[in-house]
Amino acid sequence: MTALALAASASLAMPTAVAAPAPAPAAVPNSVPMVPEGVPVDAIAALTPAIVGAIAGPADIAEGPQAGILAQARTLLATLNLPPQIKATLERIITFLDGSGGGGPDLPEDGPAIAQFLYPTIGKGCIGDSSDSVGTALAVPGPAQLPPPGPAAGQTGFVFTALGTKSPTPVQNPPMTVQWLNLDTRQSGVVPLTDEAKINPDGPATLSAIVDTGRGRIVAVVGGSLTTQAPDAAPRTCSFLPTLGFFTVA
Repeated sequence: MTALALAASASLAMPTAVAAPAPAPAAVPNSVPMVPEGVPVDAIAALTPAIVGAIAGPADIAEGPQAGILAQARTLLATLNLPPQIKATLERIITFLDGSGGGGPDLPEDGPAIAQFLYPTIGKGCIGDSSDSVGTALAVPGPAQLPPPGPAAGQTGFVFTALGTKSPTPVQNPPMTVQWLNLDTRQSGVVPLTDEAKINPDGPATLSAIVDTGRGRIVAVVGGSLTTQAPDAAPRTCSFLPTLGFFTVA
């Protein structure tokens, strides 16, 4: 297993109940870190519709595409009785979205710098009929060597790993996707994740993509379906709920 895949699969947790431990690799500056272990993440996951709506919506909104996400985050913070760790995460998301968290960072010289998504996600029946998989997502702002062939400056590599699963099939239909939005340039897109990089050819299934996100603050959602196949077995398809990432490409 590669170092990048090990980073992607560093932690295990049930995403609808608790978040995973923080990973060992260096985090990207001006990113929102993972939720601490043992903390319910439902309030953070509730931001998903607002983020997807901002990605799909018009780019010429006067107050910026992040306005709806900001409003939702502020409402959650003001109205729910949240654990202190979730309050801190929402506050960090708000400062990331409104720009008060600072500008673009200088990336570390030794890499890759990795931005873990906020929490792992579950795939029901991905390993067996009664065996679920925990999926983790991460982003690697360029320039970096991983995931292959390596994101260049202004690009982001996205990696999703489904722990305990077999090799992915060559064709993923329906696919796992990353939906992304650059808050500073208002560019956005939806890109399928594939196994073209062959990060873990023998499993666990690891899908990736290199995306022209441009430089700026990026909001991303990874979710969708995964199809794997063991030797002499029929393909198995399962679905993973979305997980969220907030990071900066310098």
